[in-house]
Amino acid sequence: MNHRTETSPHPTNWVELLRRRASLAPDDRAFTFLLDGEDEKGSLTYGTLDQQARSIAAHLQELQGAGERALLVYPPGLDYLAGFFGCLYAGVTAVPLYPPFQNRHLTRFEAIAQDAQATLALTTSALLGKMERLSAQSLALAGLRWIATDTLETGFASLWREPSLSSDSLAFLQYTSGSTGLPRGVMLSHGNLLHNVRAFCGRFGLTSRGRAVAWQPLFHDMGLIGMVLNPLYAGFPMVLMSPMAFLQHPVRWLRAISRYRISFSGAPTFAYDLCVRKIAPEERQDLDLSSWQVAVVGAEPVHLETLERFSQAFASCGFRREAFYPCYGLAEATLIVSGGPRSRPPHAKQLEKRALERNTVVEVSSEAEDEQAIAGCGLPLHGLRVVVVDPETLTECPPQHVGELWVAGPSVAQGYWNRSEETDAYFHARLSPEGDSFLRTGDLGFLDQGEVYVTGRLKDVIIIRGLNYYPQDLELTVQGCDAALRSRVGAAFS
Repeated sequence: MNHRTETSPHPTNWVELLRRRASLAPDDRAFTFLLDGEDEKGSLTYGTLDQQARSIAAHLQELQGAGERALLVYPPGLDYLAGFFGCLYAGVTAVPLYPPFQNRHLTRFEAIAQDAQATLALTTSALLGKMERLSAQSLALAGLRWIATDTLETGFASLWREPSLSSDSLAFLQYTSGSTGLPRGVMLSHGNLLHNVRAFCGRFGLTSRGRAVAWQPLFHDMGLIGMVLNPLYAGFPMVLMSPMAFLQHPVRWLRAISRYRISFSGAPTFAYDLCVRKIAPEERQDLDLSSWQVAVVGAEPVHLETLERFSQAFASCGFRREAFYPCYGLAEATLIVSGGPRSRPPHAKQLEKRALERNTVVEVSSEAEDEQAIAGCGLPLHGLRVVVVDPETLTECPPQHVGELWVAGPSVAQGYWNRSEETDAYFHARLSPEGDSFLRTGDLGFLDQGEVYVTGRLKDVIIIRGLNYYPQDLELTVQGCDAALRSRVGAAFS
């Protein structure tokens, strides 16, 4: 049983937070990893995680690593968490990555290592030999010093020296997908992370009485921030499995929710669709999803039809449609910008397509032929401000108009690593010379009674004869023409 530890007064950094957890509840289980998504392979208490982090940090301090960048190159598992917090404990900037097991991953891996100017790389003893051989064959990786953190002596923990950290101290670099160019490292401070996590936990009522499970990769912000740091901040246990375990058998995710009486979990829309399509009726019979109170939906466009199908398919298992919470966010704002509140079930606005093509919002009935459903993504988190701006005139749009979403507040990152011009262009936008600084998200949408509605990406819009068409809408239209045109096998582009 977890102690009801409180985080007030608010910590200023994540080392302080984990140290407090380890002091107040050292034997409480914090993280459990499921081998193949089913059997418990290992677990970490707050005390053990703190000790492992101190051991790794002491070794990094011995190497004069403070202020350097360290690549985190781990397979799914608990070693990733120890390596991440080991970096924070040493004042080293962590760079979460995925091991380049395939050649197509190597180019991105090398680009990030070079961009981050990394000098250190943390991994496991099982991967160390392969990674060192890979580095020897790559000019981009030749200068890396590799460390197998799972073989470090626990006695190093006593040699650890607490670094001088503040809320402005850089915690890690979250690299963007790089789908439209080279990946960019988003500089996330301890304060950015604490604000976003604190606001998220407050919005969704996450407390030490909760339980969570996740399969998202830990090098992704939804996995590391949404599904690891949120539970750590709130003080409740977390169950992890690998992404492949879920993709191979989606029922493993829901079985874990049922087995551990999970109250908090989440995924992109595709995962809920996968559960509907891949989990047979006979597999659903033994599932009990009645404990699932917060089912976050994010990281990609939200399709309410998918959520409705999931709700219907698993209603007999105790799942409630009201548990769904579509959210909007991006790495440049740490993770979540808007979502909830808890009292608001998922919903959409039915809009006239022709008006939407002209960037205006006109509501119509759901029976209208010229209709487009846009899901609501909740209210901005506490402390965040969202405005809708004309991307050409850089002036605030009038109500009921679509424009670029701009975000301001403590969750907005410090900028892009070593990219001052792009940082100025995207993170320091202003509506007036003396006005507040905003993040230009590149996302299009509108506000209605304060709620955020996302219509698409600014760079993805296809303009035909002066009208705006969103590729995801064209794709959905084509997919609806024939069953053979199933989802996720086609793309609209200009």
